[in-house]
Amino acid sequence: MSTSLDLTAPTPAAPAVADDGVWLACIECGETYAPFESIRYTCDACDGLLEVRYADPPTFADFEGRERGVWRYADALPFDEGVSLPEGDTPLHHVPRLEDEVGVERLRIKHEGMNPTGAFKDRGMTVGVRVAKELGVGRLACASTGNTSAALAAYGARGGMETLVLLPAGKVASGKIAQAALHDARILEVDGNFDDCLDIVQDLAAAGEVYLLNSLNPFRLEGQKTIGLEILEEFMADHGTYPDRIVLPVGNAGNTAALYKCFRELVQSGALAPADVPKLTGVQAEGAAPMVEAIEEGNDEIRRWPDVETIATAIRIGNPVNAPKALPGIRNTGGTAISVSDEAITDAQRALASEGVGVEPASATSVAGLRKLRERGVVAPDEQVVCLTTGHLLKDPDAAFEAGNDPEPVPNDAEAVLDHIAE
Repeated sequence: MSTSLDLTAPTPAAPAVADDGVWLACIECGETYAPFESIRYTCDACDGLLEVRYADPPTFADFEGRERGVWRYADALPFDEGVSLPEGDTPLHHVPRLEDEVGVERLRIKHEGMNPTGAFKDRGMTVGVRVAKELGVGRLACASTGNTSAALAAYGARGGMETLVLLPAGKVASGKIAQAALHDARILEVDGNFDDCLDIVQDLAAAGEVYLLNSLNPFRLEGQKTIGLEILEEFMADHGTYPDRIVLPVGNAGNTAALYKCFRELVQSGALAPADVPKLTGVQAEGAAPMVEAIEEGNDEIRRWPDVETIATAIRIGNPVNAPKALPGIRNTGGTAISVSDEAITDAQRALASEGVGVEPASATSVAGLRKLRERGVVAPDEQVVCLTTGHLLKDPDAAFEAGNDPEPVPNDAEAVLDHIAE
């Protein structure tokens, strides 16, 4: 585990390569790079993951008086503004019946499906596409299980840039393909899974043919860390405290890594006490759970799962590229990881819908995981918990239809309708 990802590590001094107090650093060997002089996704020296660093990490006071949304947090980001639709400022729902059923002191649902394209990916793209324009690239690309492609297509269109998306053939929900298509992306369906698609995009990026905007790109995670800033600000405003735990779905583990980075920066600036950092708790589907396997076995590296399958298409990923950042995030905050069945995911999706919160299956894994952890006694009844839901139910309309009630045919007559509903 890299010591550079220690929760309480001091803020590093800005190196000579810093640009306005911003630089890139390798989480493995510590090598530093100028952020915008050339395109770089991993460390030149050791191929480790890169992380954006700041000479002056933010405090909550830096955000006061600004409009809500991702760019409220410009002092925690590389730029003052991005390519925006706009994004962020998603609701933190109270779900009283689910709260009682799960048996925790307080449960809130952070619904990222209320972003412009219906998923949390928009937070990363507003920053990532802005960086692409700064670097002067023309063609954007991503591998996707659906939500990344929709977001990249929309933000690429907003920025007037060519967009290429690679999808695993027959494995992406129709609602997500429709979004990418309408936003004028070129859609390439690959005979393989998501991890195969990402391998190809990385090869294209290495050849200089595309600018990669998967979460391997360190700037993507900068936008996504604003989820954590919103949760902390709103939870404190509503309840006078911070949540004890944040439970979130895990696919490529970008959000886990981003939230951990958010908390570390706040601790470094003195805005957040280490004891107040929420426990990061990851949830995967049983058919795609390499992160859970690593946590349960105490490994610092994950084993790539070549074959993954789950109803939760958005997290049908067997090789989470952000695992080196996310595993320390779970462990150093006192969190854990757990896998859940497709049946439990669908049941949680229905439970959320009964509270008026409509999400796609992958989103519901957070609630399914919380239920399982409560049953096992891992989560205590006095905990205050936020579950992150990452995508809107209309992202996967077929799954929503399968999980919901069947239509009931009735005659074309009011009396007959009354007789039918009385049965």
